[in-house]
Amino acid sequence: MSSPQPLEEETYDMSGARVALTLCVTKAREGSEADLVALERMFQQLGFESTIKRDPTAQQFQEEVEKFQQAIDARKDFISCAFVVLMAHGLEGYLEGEDEQMVELENLFKVLNNKNCQALRAKPKVYIVQACRGEKKDPGQTVGGDNIEMITKDSLQTIPTYTDTLHIYSTVEGYISYRHDKDGSYFIQTLVDVFINRKGPILELLTEVTRRMAEAELVQEGEERKVNPEIQSTLRKQLYLQ
Repeated sequence: MSSPQPLEEETYDMSGARVALTLCVTKAREGSEADLVALERMFQQLGFESTIKRDPTAQQFQEEVEKFQQAIDARKDFISCAFVVLMAHGLEGYLEGEDEQMVELENLFKVLNNKNCQALRAKPKVYIVQACRGEKKDPGQTVGGDNIEMITKDSLQTIPTYTDTLHIYSTVEGYISYRHDKDGSYFIQTLVDVFINRKGPILELLTEVTRRMAEAELVQEGEERKVNPEIQSTLRKQLYLQ
């Protein structure tokens, strides 16, 4: 028995343009190009107008997001949603630019909020952050006797300022984010695979991404490690990409 279709007012209108900006530091981040290739394939398949900027400095991270916002607000056509992908070395709350200076994530996030980007007001804004958030390493915990599979490879008059935003971090606060020097990051590769090959509301897709990552055994410096993404949502409606 198929599940009932959500009501129109319960889903975001995705009939307009979809725009994406990817800012990626490739310097000393082997495997980054594999992630960029995967993301470009995903955005193309999902009908996004996608722009990639490689090796931004800390200041350029800020400038490129602000230029993205200005270009969106200058458009005359209807914008459905925006994705911003941020990939770099990092610490909790910060990304490291190509110049080894730090930029605050919150300063990047607020550029597109409901106050600062009129064209995206009440529209979904999705941030994907592939970066470490600390130095902790998770060896994982044993649960019962389960065998873990080994895997190597808007009609509102007013709305709050910070609604309609989805932050997807590659790891939880305080922990390292892993990246293979040839195959790219397990997070980006898994997210792309799920977003391309599965249909459903985005939060449901992200649950599948989390499940797959939780089952994977990542090996770093000869030690098995665990890693899982963290999702923070203020979406008011269901967001369907397919």
